[in-house]
Amino acid sequence: MRMSWTDLRFVLNRGAGLVRRGLTSLRTRGLHATWARVTRQFRRVPTAQRAALELPTARPFEPFTLPCSHTPRASIVIPVFNQFAHTLACLRAIAAHPPRAEMEVIVVDDGSRDDTVSCLSQVAGLRLHVRAANGGFIAACNDGAGLARGQYVVFLNNDTIPQAGWLDALLQTFDDHPGTGLVGAQLLYPDGRLQEAGGVVFNDGSAWNYGRLESPLDPRHACVREADYCSGAAIAIARDLFAQLGGFDTRYAPAYYEDTDLAFAVRAAGLRVLYQPAASVVHLEGATGGTDTSTGPKAAQVRNQQVFAAKWQAVLQRHLPPGDPHAAAFGHGQRPTVLVVDVLTPQPDRDSGSLRLVNLMRLLREEGAHVVFLPADLAHDGPYTVGLQQLGVEAWHAPFAPRVTAWLAQHGHRFDAAIVCRHYVARDFLPVLRAHAPRATLVFDTVDLHYLRERRGAQLAGDAALARTAERTRTLELGVVADSDMTWVVSEVERELLATDAPQARVQVLSNLHRVAGPGAPFDQRRDLVFVGGFRHPPNVDAVTWFVREVFPLVRARLPEVVFHCIGGDVPPAIAALAAHEGVRVHGHVADITPYMTGARVALAPLRYGAGVKGKINLSMAHGQPVVATSCAVEGMHLRAGEDVLVADDAAEFADAVVRAYRDPALWAQLAAQGLRNVEAHFSLDAGRAVVRELVARAAAGRAAR
Repeated sequence: MRMSWTDLRFVLNRGAGLVRRGLTSLRTRGLHATWARVTRQFRRVPTAQRAALELPTARPFEPFTLPCSHTPRASIVIPVFNQFAHTLACLRAIAAHPPRAEMEVIVVDDGSRDDTVSCLSQVAGLRLHVRAANGGFIAACNDGAGLARGQYVVFLNNDTIPQAGWLDALLQTFDDHPGTGLVGAQLLYPDGRLQEAGGVVFNDGSAWNYGRLESPLDPRHACVREADYCSGAAIAIARDLFAQLGGFDTRYAPAYYEDTDLAFAVRAAGLRVLYQPAASVVHLEGATGGTDTSTGPKAAQVRNQQVFAAKWQAVLQRHLPPGDPHAAAFGHGQRPTVLVVDVLTPQPDRDSGSLRLVNLMRLLREEGAHVVFLPADLAHDGPYTVGLQQLGVEAWHAPFAPRVTAWLAQHGHRFDAAIVCRHYVARDFLPVLRAHAPRATLVFDTVDLHYLRERRGAQLAGDAALARTAERTRTLELGVVADSDMTWVVSEVERELLATDAPQARVQVLSNLHRVAGPGAPFDQRRDLVFVGGFRHPPNVDAVTWFVREVFPLVRARLPEVVFHCIGGDVPPAIAALAAHEGVRVHGHVADITPYMTGARVALAPLRYGAGVKGKINLSMAHGQPVVATSCAVEGMHLRAGEDVLVADDAAEFADAVVRAYRDPALWAQLAAQGLRNVEAHFSLDAGRAVVRELVARAAAGRAAR
C-alpha cells in the first residue's frame, strides 16, 4: 500500500516529537537517564514475557446488550468524542466478560459528529448522556460522575479494551487494602508489553509511566503497589470521595494532569493510591489525543505541568528529581526495603510456617516497609506467588531472577534489612548478602530450632544415628546464629536455650502470627474431632499414627459416633492407610478448612516430639475451638493446663481428656473462650508488631543515614 500524505505527515510529526522529547530529556535528566529511556524504547520483550491478550475483531455495528443494575457497586464512566470504532470495541469487551460485581455503563458524548449517538442509542443497558456542546475530557468525566449511582466511579477511556476480570480486580483492591482511595489498572499495549504500572511524579511535576515498554510479568510490575498517580484511562474511586474532592479540577481543562492532581488530592485526604496489576486494560495510547506535546490537545500537557507543579509545590519537594523511575517508584527513597528469603514460596493454606511468614510480610508492610520476597528455588508457585503480589509484596522468580547471586548483585543495594528463614537457607545466603547488601541488617528467622526438634525425635526413637545428625544440625544452626545480626525464635523456651548455646547472640521472640477469627458455631452445633497439619513435617506423621492406633480406639469405645478428621497435604502411604480404621477420615489437603475449624467440636495436637510453637493449636483457638494436646505440643505457648487447654501424654489420659472436652458444654465453653484470649494476647499480628516495628525502624534509620 502506498503511503498517503496524511500517513507521511504522521510519521514526520511523530519523529519530530521524539526528537524534541529527547532533547528536553537531555536538558532535564542528563545523558545517562535519557539513554536508559532510549534503550527501554527499543528493548525487545520476549513473547513469553508479554501479556496474553484478547483483542476484538473489527466488524460492523449490531445492537447488543450491556450488564446494567439499578443498584450498581460500580458505575463505569466513558467520555467520548467521535472515534466510534474505539468506543464500540471498548463496550463489546465489557459485554464479552461481564464482571461478578453489579455495574452500569455511562457513556458521555462530548459533541461527537460521527455515528456515536445514533448507534449507542441501540445498545441495551447503556446509559447515554449527550452533552449540548463539546467541553473536553474533564467536563465529560465530571458530568458522568454526577449521573453515577454506584458506590464506586470507574473512569475508562473509550480507546481501551478491558480484559476479563479487570473490574472485579479493581474493586477487590478496596476490600483487600483498607485505607485505599484510588485504584488504577495495569495499562498494556496491544502487543502485550506494559504501558503503565502506575505513574511516577518527579519534583518538577514531570511524570513517567512506570514500567513503560517492559514486561507486565516483571515482579516489579506484577504486585499491588502505591503509585504517585494512575492514568485516568482506567481508574476507580469511591463516588462520595470524588464528590468530596470536587471532581477533576477544572483548572486543567480541557485535559491532562487532572488524573495526577486527583491522586495527590486523594493522598492529601489521608488515603492511598494503588496500582492493581490484576486489572489488565489495553490502551491504544494517543488514539484520541495524540502523542505530540507540541500541537493539538496534547499541547495542554506542557502547560498543565506548570499549573500542577505550582499547586503541589510543597508536596513535590519530597519527591526525587527527574531520573531513575525505579528509585522513584518505591517511595522516593524514604521507605525502607526489606528482603525476605525462604526455601519455597509460602503456602499459607498448607502449613503454619507459611501462614506465619505471609502474616510477617503483611506486618512489615503495615509498619511502612516495602517487602521483596525471593524463594531460594526461584520458582513461580502459581496462586501462591500471585497471592503475595496481591498482598503488595514484590515477589521474584525465574526467568526474571535467573540466578541468586546475579540477582543479589543487581538488587542488593536496595535492601535495608534481609530476613532469611531456616538455617540451611541462611547458611548459603548470608555470605552473599554480606557482599552485595552490606548496609542491610541480617535477620536469621529460625522458624523453629531444627536441632532441638531433631534431638527430641532421636530421643523418642532411641536412635544414635539421628542423635548424631541432630548435633551436626546444632553446629550449623549455631553458626548461622553467630553470623547474623539478629536471630528470631518462636518461643521463650528456644530463646532460653540460645541464651545458653549462643550467649553472644541477639535473640528475639517472634512467634506465630494469626488473625483472630472469633468463635464459630456453639457447642451443640459442633461434632467430631479434627487434626490439621502438613505431612512433610515428620512429627505430624508420628502424632497422627500414635493417636489413631493408641488413642482413638479408647475414644470410640465411649463415643462410638465420633469421627476423626485428618487434614493435611503431602499424605504418605502410612497416613493414607489409617483411613481403614473405623471412624477415621483422611482428607489430605483441604483448600478451605474454615468449616472444620468452625464446625468440629474438638481439635487435637497429639505431638510426641517437636520444637517451636504449634500453628495447629493457634489456628483452632483463633476460631474458638478447644484443643486437647500433649505437653510437647503446648510448650512455650503460654497455656495453662485445665484452664486454656487439656494436656495429656499417656494414651489413656489423652483419650479421657478428649471425651471430657467433647461431652462437657461448660468445660468446652471455658476452653474456647480462654483459647481465643491466648491467641489475641500472644499470637495475633498485634502481639508480634513490636518486634517487626523495631526492625523496620532500624532499617529506616539505616536508609536515612546513607
